[in-house]
Amino acid sequence: MPLGVFDSGIGGLTVVKALRSAFPRRDILYVGDTARVPYGNKSAETVEAYSREIIGFLKSRGVDRIVAACNTASALAVEKIGKSGGVPLHGMIDSGVKAALAVVGSGPVGVIGTAATISSGAYQAALEAGRPGLRVVACATPLFVPLVEEGWLDHEVTEKVAREYLAPLIREKVEVCVLACTHYPLLKKVLQRVLGSEVKLVDSSEACAESLKGVESRISEKGEFRIFLTDEPGPFLGRVESFLGRGAVGSIERIHLTHG
Repeated sequence: MPLGVFDSGIGGLTVVKALRSAFPRRDILYVGDTARVPYGNKSAETVEAYSREIIGFLKSRGVDRIVAACNTASALAVEKIGKSGGVPLHGMIDSGVKAALAVVGSGPVGVIGTAATISSGAYQAALEAGRPGLRVVACATPLFVPLVEEGWLDHEVTEKVAREYLAPLIREKVEVCVLACTHYPLLKKVLQRVLGSEVKLVDSSEACAESLKGVESRISEKGEFRIFLTDEPGPFLGRVESFLGRGAVGSIERIHLTHG
């Protein structure tokens, strides 16, 4: 039985990479909702509807566990869907917060994510609950997602945008920055350069894979990786192979989902 993973676009590949490293023989089915990316500027009701639809598709393909490799879906939909999804459903927030609290000193902690993730307050509340009195500096950085989808991972425009967005974190001298969007680890080089080498970057993708080690035991022999996209693949395969390695993908298939 495969492991299901979904995201609004290509950002969830950072989670797939971490999961394949942690569970190299596990079959993985990945849904990238490329026709409706980004999720970060959509309402909670819409994100929940999209998430339920994708979960239903993955269940129809026989998955026994699903990772919502999307921080916006994790913040707005995972808790609401919960056990009604029919299979264990894992979001990104708890593991990312745990990883941040493990490395931060007296703080403050920065959190960057989509507008929807930041406005939900999910990361801020979880960090403050885990360490009462901890100062949290949260900034919405929505342009990072289309820049990643465009493949501008180390572009001068990306760095200019990062310097504008991250100014409050630099001003507040954050010790740790939580990358609260699975697209953002692809921008680590730029983010580290802008924030400075002394700031620890917490990759929610790696934290999620690490947290699953306590519950994930069933594996297959093939370790096949299959991708389902809601739009034409375009340059998607090339980006996957440049990130995960040539030959990493067993197949790419376009699917049609019905919600608006």
